[in-house]
This record gives sequence, C-alpha cells and structure tokens, in this order.
Amino acid sequence: QVQLVESGGGLVQPGGSLRLSCAASGRAFSSYGMGWFRQAPGKEREFVAAISRTSSSSSVADSVKGRFTISRDNAKNTMYLQMNTLRPEDTALYYCAADTRGLPYSISTQPTVYSYWGQGTQVTVSS
Repeated sequence: QVQLVESGGGLVQPGGSLRLSCAASGRAFSSYGMGWFRQAPGKEREFVAAISRTSSSSSVADSVKGRFTISRDNAKNTMYLQMNTLRPEDTALYYCAADTRGLPYSISTQPTVYSYWGQGTQVTVSS
C-alpha cells in the first residue's frame, strides 16, 4: 500500500509561482515512476508531468512546457512540481500518482497506468 500526500497548492496571481510536493509512504518510492495530473471543474483529468524512478527520464505536457518542472528526491520520498508563470487556465486540482510496475524508464502519460493516487491539492490562479 502506498500513501501519497500532496501539498503546496493555493491562490496565486497570474504570472506567479508555486511549488507542489508529493510525499510518499513506504520504502519503495525509488522504484516507482511518478506523475502529476490535474482536473479542472467540468473537465477530464489530464496529464501534467511524469518522471522515471531514477529521474533519468521525464516528460511534461505541451500546455505547461517551459513553465513547469518535475523533479524528485528519493532520499526524502518526495516528488515536486515547480510551476512558474502561472495562468488562469492552470487552475485545477492537482494530483500526484505512483506507477508501481517497477519499469526503470517509465514515464507514462496515461492515468490508467498509475496504481496509487493522492487526494489532490487545489491550485487557483486569479487576480
């Protein structure tokens, strides 16, 4: 069983920055591929970013490329999402998720691949 807890969300003005964190329980965090997804009201959950278990591979969605950066610290069982130049359209509930298949370079964009999910942290971009 893996427990994931997101933090760092909040209200920010357009152009501002936030750093989301995802803390994972257990000792196997370094064997999981990890991802960030988001869901805005009335919309489907969408891929934001993913990172392989050793950080050798990563990917971000085109909509956030150049603004968002994904990273992880396996020693701290934590993944991060640095979000810069935020826009109103980035407003959503942000979820972290764990891919526990154990594939070394896995950076899946598909939510069905991820076995465990956090409860989400709200990000609101508004003036």
